[in-house]
Amino acid sequence: MEQEKIIDLEKIINSDYNNIAGIIVMKNGKKLYENYFNECTHTTAIHVFSVTKSIISLLIGIAIDNGYIKSIDQKILDFFPNYIIKRGEKTIQNITIKNMLTMTAPYKYKSAPYTKYFTSDDWVKSALDLLGGKSSIGEFRYTPLIGPDILSGILVKATGQSVLDFAKRFLFSPLGIDVKANLVFKNKEEQLAFLKAKGVSVWIADPKMINTAGWGLTLTAINITKIGQLCLDGGKWKNKQIVSAEWIEESTKEHSRWEKLNLSFGFLWWTNIANGYAAMGDSGNVIYINPKEKMVVSIASLYKPTAKDRVELIKKYIEPMFEHCP
Repeated sequence: MEQEKIIDLEKIINSDYNNIAGIIVMKNGKKLYENYFNECTHTTAIHVFSVTKSIISLLIGIAIDNGYIKSIDQKILDFFPNYIIKRGEKTIQNITIKNMLTMTAPYKYKSAPYTKYFTSDDWVKSALDLLGGKSSIGEFRYTPLIGPDILSGILVKATGQSVLDFAKRFLFSPLGIDVKANLVFKNKEEQLAFLKAKGVSVWIADPKMINTAGWGLTLTAINITKIGQLCLDGGKWKNKQIVSAEWIEESTKEHSRWEKLNLSFGFLWWTNIANGYAAMGDSGNVIYINPKEKMVVSIASLYKPTAKDRVELIKKYIEPMFEHCP
């Protein structure tokens, strides 16, 4: 790649996308570009926010592949037999795993009750309590934090392991990804500090040690690149099938749509993004996969409430730079 184009790209990053921690570009299994910013390195773990959701999607697929879960059409309450349904609440009984994966489950709240949720000692039960209401099953509703934890609860109930332990066994260890520990917040101050931290290798868990599903995982740029390459290669890593090719194909095609923003959604993946599909998290954390060009672009970013859209960076600058590389 011409050095001048690299210099131009990095000028754009430093001026318009200045919270980026690391970028890696892969094509045809070869690394074409890797660089780090903001005093970060290849070992710096970053909170990837909603990219966590796409990791959970892979874990649900692995759980189905290995017989822990029968089908995405199973009712979520099959996994919580002791959950007491509120009087007059019927909708929750028909909500399936697929509804949770496609964000087509209804909720009772208009504004997310984050304080009540985070101060409870059981985030899965809090999410279950908020399911249902007057909206219909099948209507897209994006729930960034409250809701996805139900999938973590299902993984724990189905596998008899913590989500982190299951992930280590079936996904992280085979890919050489090291997530060191769970982290349970003791107070609000710890939670706010975590958002701004870098270099902390953890997965957030609630007081019952159930890992978060919508956010809370920290990974390096190299880690998320491995996840992207795994998906590009149909669920294979070093000739070993980690998750079925069928699951990758099914989870990365459109199953629902956020009409307001004209965005299509798979199983916790955003589909039809630029020329491929993507895992996308707040602050500009992205795993972008372009199957046609055999390209993976991973961007790890530090916390910034109003980060500029990374899809524009990828589509306008990164893809054109590398599309003719072998």
